[in-house]
Amino acid sequence: MDSPADAPETPQIYLTTPPSFELGRFPDQLARVLDSVEIACVRLELASRDEDTLSRAGDALRAVAHARDVAIVIADHQILAERLGLDGVHLSDAARPVRAARKALGTDAIVGSFCAASRHDGLTAAEAGADYVSFGPVGTSGLGDGNQAQKELFEWWSQMIEVPIVAEGGLTPELVRNLSPYTDFFGIGDEIWREEDPLMSLRNLLVAMEG
Repeated sequence: MDSPADAPETPQIYLTTPPSFELGRFPDQLARVLDSVEIACVRLELASRDEDTLSRAGDALRAVAHARDVAIVIADHQILAERLGLDGVHLSDAARPVRAARKALGTDAIVGSFCAASRHDGLTAAEAGADYVSFGPVGTSGLGDGNQAQKELFEWWSQMIEVPIVAEGGLTPELVRNLSPYTDFFGIGDEIWREEDPLMSLRNLLVAMEG
């Protein structure tokens, strides 16, 4: 399986779920996307903190992702990651310790860290053994504290640091085009799921990435 730890030279897509979805509908939507576009990893990121809701969603999406040899991680809930047989955890707050997650989940698990627009937090996570560091939002988005991660941060990181990076939050075709030379992954979620045809929206972003 690919993961954000296995970054190629051309950016890949790291797909994030909507904050809420219908369990009777969304797995089929996700399957359609995974069957049509090469996806490196899926992140289950529900707003709900209800364990039953998270577990049922995790079971359903794991089946879809693993049937297609795609890794799936969950935001923050490392206990559920282990219990549900997911591939790892995405720590959505840079204050969450990467080393503790790594110790709990083992060396083979994916452990990623969202570091907003902070170079310092990114370096701290990388030094602690994160498989990838995520910066954002890169555009207008409610992600993080609202401070945008600038192109210069991605340029610097790509030149200086080997740990793969993810650009996410408020992506537009223009931002994708501008950041493609400097990021390993694009974290794409609401940008496509809020549209009537998520697959077409994703393909439009892929066109920008290639152009």
